[in-house]
Amino acid sequence: MSDKPVRIKTISDFHKLRGLPGPKHPLISVINFEDMTEPTKVGKQSLLFDFYMISLKRDMEHKYRYGQNDYDFDEGVMFFMAPHQILSVIREEQGRNPSGWMLMIHPDFLWNTALSTSIKRYEFFDYSVNEALFLSEDEELKMKQIIENIKQEYQSNIDQFSQHIIISQLETLFNYSQRFYQRQFITRKKVIHQFLERLENFLSDYFEGKNIIEHGLPTVQLLSEKLNISPQYMRAMLKSLTGQTTQQIIHEKLIEKAKERLSTTELTISEIAYELGFEHPQSFNKLFKAKTNISPLEFRNSFN
Repeated sequence: MSDKPVRIKTISDFHKLRGLPGPKHPLISVINFEDMTEPTKVGKQSLLFDFYMISLKRDMEHKYRYGQNDYDFDEGVMFFMAPHQILSVIREEQGRNPSGWMLMIHPDFLWNTALSTSIKRYEFFDYSVNEALFLSEDEELKMKQIIENIKQEYQSNIDQFSQHIIISQLETLFNYSQRFYQRQFITRKKVIHQFLERLENFLSDYFEGKNIIEHGLPTVQLLSEKLNISPQYMRAMLKSLTGQTTQQIIHEKLIEKAKERLSTTELTISEIAYELGFEHPQSFNKLFKAKTNISPLEFRNSFN
């Protein structure tokens, strides 16, 4: 059986797929999961959407797979998908629908508005499913109020103000989502601590072993794959917790190792540069000076 995803081109197509009446507006729609008469089929189903999708789900009886990660939704969580991302749903047996809501926004609805470009700065659209937003009851209520405002607006008589009002509500929804993600980075201490520990261990091992000579400096993408976290979520989390980007963290560890070799070995600057994954010593010298305000040679001489 082919695992080719089912492409959902329009919001109307999704309404049909889930046994819902046609949408009140062709480019934006809010649905409640309890209203779906055609729930997810038993087995695995992959869907590719041509529109933005934001949903809050609880009481899930099946798994979602996004990228390489499975996730069981057993409490109220939000997640965000941009157009042309693939979502796989795995349902082992037929049962009740989850509770919660889904907001669908076709990119055409944003056309000729500032949000059509600024929506790309909201990194959570690129997070993986297991990086979903866990909401408190108060936060969930806040989101629900905004969703109800959007729903009431597009279901009422559409006029020249409607799109502007809905766009404003969407921006409010996205800005609250950013705020709540920042809160999540701080409050989920155990998960965050475990991640930082794994990051530190991976970089230490990488710089000590032969990987760096064979493959060069570790990249953000490599860390993402090895630590099973999306580059965007990793960047946002590290920026929130340390004030540094992922690339800055990599460079910080690199400079730490460089200082260690400069002060404890008799290797030449060129040999140290090569050991640390640089093809050209000049590139190593430039980075070291940019980060420490002195050259590698000046740093070494300070110990003599």
